[in-house]
Amino acid sequence: MNTMKAFIYTEYGAPDVLRLADVPKPVPKPNEILVKVHASSVSAGSLWIRKGIYPGSAFYTLFIRLLFGITKPRNPILGNEFSGIVEDAGNDVQSWKKGDAVYGTTTGLKQGAYADYVCIPEMGKQNVIAPKPQNLTFEEAATLPIGGMTALDLLLKANIQQAPKVLVYGASGSVGTFAVQIARAFGANVTGVCSGKNVDLVGSLGAENVLDYTKQDFTECTEKFDIVFDAVGKLETAIRKRLLRQEGKFASIMSPTSEKREHLETLHGMIADGKLKPVIDKVYPFGQLVEAHRYVDLGHKKGNVVIKHL
Repeated sequence: MNTMKAFIYTEYGAPDVLRLADVPKPVPKPNEILVKVHASSVSAGSLWIRKGIYPGSAFYTLFIRLLFGITKPRNPILGNEFSGIVEDAGNDVQSWKKGDAVYGTTTGLKQGAYADYVCIPEMGKQNVIAPKPQNLTFEEAATLPIGGMTALDLLLKANIQQAPKVLVYGASGSVGTFAVQIARAFGANVTGVCSGKNVDLVGSLGAENVLDYTKQDFTECTEKFDIVFDAVGKLETAIRKRLLRQEGKFASIMSPTSEKREHLETLHGMIADGKLKPVIDKVYPFGQLVEAHRYVDLGHKKGNVVIKHL
């Protein structure tokens, strides 16, 4: 039987629960493509699933356990997003052929992207797949789907097209860096909130104003916003009410979002226009996945952390 390398976990916990192993190489079904993974990421979602815990919320922790396994993980290979090259395609596949550069998510699939190969359905019920934008590296493309689609979906629901002024709280993280750029691409004036060490980064992404929460109480800001975007899920109700104008909208990563191919196409347009570029903090080789999870666990990453498989 053909095998491949993958990081597996059989219990919830710290990064050390991840271990490198030889597992069967997947074989594509008639409606699937086999992707040789070039890059994946360490997203916040991959941490929550690895731990089996959503920080500060018993409700979302229960939700995670119901989806991924009550007492132990149901599916042993993590990794929510990927980029790579199509190596094989099932007989029913119409849109992809061997050699195509692709990227997307593994949402709802039995195997994640922390492996040499992953099988992806051409038309998945939950996951999405798209051609890799030519002007993005494989490492950049592997960070785009989760953070980019989350930010776009929430901003569209908050009617970003009619929002002149937007505040992004947690503007230096994965979702936050995408939210700042996407809001700017829609023409909004953006105020970013982050720690002092990330002020220059957030400003470089297009935020007209950047507030350092370690030096000033941004909640006392007298300005009112059309959208307050909470990219870390920590803003209290009283604070967001104080910052929003009367008809303003609140958006939070605590809200459900949808993965849609049209969302990726919108992001592709922004990338082509030079208005959007993934922010990468660190790149780790595949063999150092545990170290990458340890780093992201610290909670200080800027933008995205990438796993380079090749």
